[in-house]
Amino acid sequence: MTSSPQPPPYPQSFPIVRNTLLLSGCMAVNGAGISLSAAVATITFVLVTGVDGLLGLGPAIFLTSAAGSAWVGGKAMDRWGRIPVLAVGFMTGIAGNLLTGLGVHLNSAAVVVVGLLGVGAGNGIINLTRTAGGDMYPPERRARGISYVLFGAVFGAILGPSVFIPLFSGREIAGTALVLAWCASAGFLFFGLLLALSVRPDPKRIAETFAPPSGIEDDAPAVAASLHTMFARPGVIGALLAALASFSVMVSVMNLTGRLVVTDLGHAAESVFPIVAAHIVGMFALVVVVGDIIDRIGRRPALVAGLLVVALSSLSLAWLQGVAVIAFALFALGLGWIFAFVAASAELVDRTRPFERGKLLGFNDLCSSLLSAALALIGGYLLSRYGPGVLAGLSAAIALAPILWILRPSRNSAAPEALGTLGSR
Repeated sequence: MTSSPQPPPYPQSFPIVRNTLLLSGCMAVNGAGISLSAAVATITFVLVTGVDGLLGLGPAIFLTSAAGSAWVGGKAMDRWGRIPVLAVGFMTGIAGNLLTGLGVHLNSAAVVVVGLLGVGAGNGIINLTRTAGGDMYPPERRARGISYVLFGAVFGAILGPSVFIPLFSGREIAGTALVLAWCASAGFLFFGLLLALSVRPDPKRIAETFAPPSGIEDDAPAVAASLHTMFARPGVIGALLAALASFSVMVSVMNLTGRLVVTDLGHAAESVFPIVAAHIVGMFALVVVVGDIIDRIGRRPALVAGLLVVALSSLSLAWLQGVAVIAFALFALGLGWIFAFVAASAELVDRTRPFERGKLLGFNDLCSSLLSAALALIGGYLLSRYGPGVLAGLSAAIALAPILWILRPSRNSAAPEALGTLGSR
């Protein structure tokens, strides 16, 4: 029996640290811009249409556009490289923000719709920055590499409010203030474009210095496999299911918590902000530590642990009443999601070659965004009709379901402890 070849040495000749910082900066400025979209997209849409019943349509446009662009952008990254496509994502986001501001100024619903489509499309592509992060690190350090890039979102969560709160301070959220805010968001993305264009060489080139992923021969044709073929690789389906379940539950519960806290539980409107802040801290503040843990314990245990935390924190909302305990539950929800998200992303990168992983990650983001939008709509109906108990139970069930697949016995499944190094053989 021949021994497996050892993974190639870490490519010290490449500016890995520099590129990681630049990509993390891209996530920071994108996060700052997205904080605006999350806060005022609904208000903007209702302002120009005058129809309160369309309150949820603005975010729906954003999510749907992000889903489609992630799929197209992922495939484009495999063909032309990560940085050219990221640059297109930033330029699309810049145009979208400026058009949204123009639509508010002109009081044109059509222009605002086109603008929100651009904002969503840009975000869908920029979120694939993690692909570039995974490219630059060997399998045994890949989760940490992805987490370093995602850590920039922490600064984005701080940067966005520090700019947008003064813009709206003492003003009605309408007219000039909204126009200025959308233009400021475009400015953030322009800075992100400059950061992206400074990344050299393209991370895809760095990824090509590593050995083929597990199960792929060195002399295999340099042609991207079909999704069906990639699904057959060990670990891929489990990672996809975990990513879909954790993201959709996280997004739907997060978006509906405001209504739960204010309308159903009767708390003051301002109590929503510390809850959302706790959730964002759980999502990103510990991401570097999370990446290190995942590389140590392996992908599969991290996926299971993340999904369990997502399920338990969602289920707890069925009986929690106080602001502080709900904030803790939302913190745990964010923490469980980032465990599942980073572990799933690392696993999908492990199982793919540089010229096909963008397609798989883009497909993952496509399905995640569409499922999130659907679950948010269904969850809103369940919450208003039956109360938080049914919504909490459904969310927990969705989060737990992938565990059955991940832990099922399979001759193609690698041992949990080996998952941290798969992809190097």
